[in-house]
Amino acid sequence: MHRLSLFIPLIFLVFSCRQDKAGSSSPLEGGREGTTSVRMLPTPCKQGGEPNLYISNDGTPFLSWVEYLDDTTDALYFSRLEDGHWGAPSEIARGSNWFVNWADFPSLSGFNGGTEKLAAHWLAMAGEGTYDYDVQIATSPDGGKTWQEPFIPHQDGIQAEHGFVTLLPAGNNRMFAVWLDGRNTKASESAGHGHGHGAMSLRAGFFSDKGEMLDEQEVDGRVCDCCQTDAVLIPDGLIVAYRDRSEEEIRDIFVARWVNGQWQAPMKVQEDNWKISGCPVNGPALASREDQVALAWYTAARDTPKVLLAFSHDSGAHFDTPLRLDGGKPLGRVDVSWIDEQRLAVSWMEEVGEEAEARIAVIDKHGPNTQKTIVLVRNSKARSSGFPILEAMGNDELLAAWTQADSTGTTVKTAIVNLK
Repeated sequence: MHRLSLFIPLIFLVFSCRQDKAGSSSPLEGGREGTTSVRMLPTPCKQGGEPNLYISNDGTPFLSWVEYLDDTTDALYFSRLEDGHWGAPSEIARGSNWFVNWADFPSLSGFNGGTEKLAAHWLAMAGEGTYDYDVQIATSPDGGKTWQEPFIPHQDGIQAEHGFVTLLPAGNNRMFAVWLDGRNTKASESAGHGHGHGAMSLRAGFFSDKGEMLDEQEVDGRVCDCCQTDAVLIPDGLIVAYRDRSEEEIRDIFVARWVNGQWQAPMKVQEDNWKISGCPVNGPALASREDQVALAWYTAARDTPKVLLAFSHDSGAHFDTPLRLDGGKPLGRVDVSWIDEQRLAVSWMEEVGEEAEARIAVIDKHGPNTQKTIVLVRNSKARSSGFPILEAMGNDELLAAWTQADSTGTTVKTAIVNLK
């Protein structure tokens, strides 16, 4: 086990990617705004965090999380939502050498968007350095009953930082993976995190349901050191969103499109011009519906923190002028999901006094105004409360998962938000 903690200024959330497990909390066990209701779901997590969600093509929701088994061992579990209740948790893997991090969390996904052939990823230490860790990926042929031996998608063999992974079903029993790759940054610890001989890069590839790496290549040679990635399908391929890093330390949001089997040149979404000397640990989020792409992100350019949302109507080739969604003191930690053809939901954390609220805004893609903003839960604003995750389930329902933090530790919570 290798759990790290991160010092976070209230606005910038900068400088490293570490975790501790304690903080204050005040959950709203149910909330209403108009006809919207929040129904808490009993969640099979005792002491843990780093939740993630996956919803299959047939609408089956999966929850994955890290359970802190004891002071030396962590385990990656998952559960399916069946008849409105989470089923008994199933173990994917466990280890005593894991890199467990509030911002760099594991995931689970299904080949071809299904429920039988699955893939999951987590992080494990690979050397003596603080940030020497590898991505581990395992596949299951039988819906998670058994898991194959894990493999490492990056082929460099260098003891360096590799993480912030996104898995995306790519059809034909293939899975797409994109991650931050530190093979070029490797230097002594005294050089500082993210300040080695070279830059962090963005790399991606495909692997089969047999756990065979089919392809791996560099997408962008210089990116921000510890912001999450995201990826979604578009009609002719896929699109990846991430935070770039210029030579002048401008860290704005970029996208790269993989179209007809070829990577297009990375493109800046908007000139936020956020100049910051440390990583803000605040990545973008994507959602797609045919050629409609929505991109949410956090910026604090010109000392003004914002949560922004931009639409593309041509598979991410161009984006409209973004909308601002926050209430004035956002911490970021965004997610986004389409509700139906017209609406989508965006979640983020907003600072409120000594705590923070996980908020959800419902947006009409054709309207300039937010339809409603929902307070999902009151929580700690510390790093231990992590990143809320949001997925639409159909029938005007959203599924949310988050890490609830208080003075005794952390656990994973889930809820269904009914928008009717």
